[in-house]
Amino acid sequence: MPIYEYEPCSGECRVCKSGFTLTRPLSAPPVVNCPLCRQPVRKLISAVSSPKITKPLSVSAAKNAGFKIFKKVGSGEYERQ
Repeated sequence: MPIYEYEPCSGECRVCKSGFTLTRPLSAPPVVNCPLCRQPVRKLISAVSSPKITKPLSVSAAKNAGFKIFKKVGSGEYERQ
């Protein structure tokens, strides 16, 4: 799910004056007002949320996930395992 960062356009809200972050699906309507104080907000460009892989996938795990596994047999030649 994307991470969206917002900052207030104007006004002094003690809650959102430093901005806030929301994790929302792409299908959700855009946020134009702060959910707490209802002041107008603007969306900032933020980092991308990506899954974290702690270790490389094994060959058997990749096969179970539906990937095709190839082994290099020569210069530019591969055969399916």
